[in-house]
Amino acid sequence: MKFMKLGSKPDLFQSEGKDVRSVATDLPADIIIHVGNIKFHLHKFPLLSKSQLMQKLIATANDEKSDEVSISDIPGGAAAFEICAKFCYGITVTLNAHNVAVALCAAEHLEMHETVEKGNLIYKIDVFLRTSILRGWKDSIIVLQTTRFLLPWSEDLKLISNCVDSIASKASIDPSEVEWSYTYNRRKLPFENGHDPHLNGVRKEYSVPNDWWVEDLCELQIDFFKKVILAIKTKVKADAEVIGEALKSYTYRKLSSLGKGSANNGNGSDVAKNRSLLETIISLLPSSNGCVSCSFLLKLLRAGRLLDCSKTSMKELVKRIGRQLEDAAVPDLLIPSTSGEDTMYDIDMVLDIVEEFMMQENCATRPSPAATSRKIHELSSPALTPASAKVTVAKLVDGYLAEVVKDHNLSLSKFIDLVEIVPSDSRPTHDELYLAIDTFLKEHPALSKNEKKRLCALIDCKKLSADACLHSVQNERLPLRMVVQVLYFQQMRALAATSTQAESGASYGSSRSVVTTNTEDECADGLAVDDPKAIKLHVGGMANEHDWSSGSDNRNTNICAKSSNGKVKGIVMPKKMLGKLLSSNRRSSENSSLSDTSGSPNSNREEPKLTPYRTVRYEV
Repeated sequence: MKFMKLGSKPDLFQSEGKDVRSVATDLPADIIIHVGNIKFHLHKFPLLSKSQLMQKLIATANDEKSDEVSISDIPGGAAAFEICAKFCYGITVTLNAHNVAVALCAAEHLEMHETVEKGNLIYKIDVFLRTSILRGWKDSIIVLQTTRFLLPWSEDLKLISNCVDSIASKASIDPSEVEWSYTYNRRKLPFENGHDPHLNGVRKEYSVPNDWWVEDLCELQIDFFKKVILAIKTKVKADAEVIGEALKSYTYRKLSSLGKGSANNGNGSDVAKNRSLLETIISLLPSSNGCVSCSFLLKLLRAGRLLDCSKTSMKELVKRIGRQLEDAAVPDLLIPSTSGEDTMYDIDMVLDIVEEFMMQENCATRPSPAATSRKIHELSSPALTPASAKVTVAKLVDGYLAEVVKDHNLSLSKFIDLVEIVPSDSRPTHDELYLAIDTFLKEHPALSKNEKKRLCALIDCKKLSADACLHSVQNERLPLRMVVQVLYFQQMRALAATSTQAESGASYGSSRSVVTTNTEDECADGLAVDDPKAIKLHVGGMANEHDWSSGSDNRNTNICAKSSNGKVKGIVMPKKMLGKLLSSNRRSSENSSLSDTSGSPNSNREEPKLTPYRTVRYEV
């Protein structure tokens, strides 16, 4: 730490009690100066020779025939006045980073300018600041911290701006020109002192990281921290990741409870202070993506909800999170709802985030004048393509659904909104969606039949894995319609597998064309599950050709397996579900037969017989 000594005489100031200070000389004091609660018994001549304010005050006191004057508004109080008084007496005064700011403000208040005497205190302090203090990293930070007690004097004297410019300039230089001892908060590690046992006492040079200045700036107050960060941004093209790291470190230092749900603990003044700090951090975030992690942004969002931050700040956070939502994790999205809401988590906030993501992804697919620069940026920094990002977000939403669905107060409409906000083509598999819907049915047993149908219509049976299909056909919570759909599509897959095997053998010839006449999607469109005849045709064919089994030994096998001779085996279903399905088919068949004999002019025509399975598939 740099310092400067002024004067050469020994210190003659002494205390007489708790609130009296005097100078030990042979001459008696002829003026009493009141500074706050402290009385200074001094002499007029040394003060008059240095301070223009003292000349005015003493002249007024003489006119009033008084030997006492009062200086109540001097910055720094009695301690600062004593420094100036000692300088007037020629007593040795040591100035350093801790007291130079207060000495300058007090000297300015006492009007100790060059017009009063050459080489006065203000001039000497100004030289000391420019040549020593502001050239050092540590000293500049210390001086800046002391100026917050000297407002508005420190602002008017440009002490704050000079310190900020000095700090920003040093933080912007090339790290290769910085010594690691530049910082003052971090203790040196053993290898930096040459004590590393692996180096055998040989000192090794280590490169300085780009964020070497971050830890020191975390000691500043938020208003000074903001000034320094803005100055660093304007000095040079600062690295956005380093700025983001500085904001992250500062936030965790000042809001230690960030992300723990207790950011609003404390009295009203603490909450207002934390709210102001958080809004300032949000406003300082760099505009580029990836400068801070999505997890950190979501923690800011959660804290902002608890602290009731402004709508502008919250909207800005939602935009930023939406731009990098594919990097988020499910626990980060579990934002607790505020008081007055029924649900456990804030569903609407997550909907806004996903909607923002989808909107930005859709805009990114459109051609723009900046398309060339965007491609260059994507080549220089690997990132997910829009399609893969949507798939990742869809998986994230499904994981989020699996967590929030456990809330009994989650409404059906909110659940459906969460599912439908992600396009269907962004879900290559619907297993996780099926599990979430199954959990919702379990947690809400009072759903009506139509509500269950509406919910299960969100599942694409063609995108269910074999294990999910096995679980669904044995799931009594699902509507019968969905079970039939699962059975149908699994049968189509089995037939497709059979045709593939038949294609490899020459003995099958051209008969494979009958089996593969229709694709799986065409068959799905041709199957009307609500039509009793269609159900009877499909399920009846399976029941006639294959044996149904509900034994538990088959649960770990494939749903649609093939026997050794290539024929398709039946699908495992529980007896209760099978009985319900067959009885429904039987009643539907009887009703359709009765209506045909009573109302149709062609009621005497013969019923079509069930054809072999390939013919069944072809006619469907």
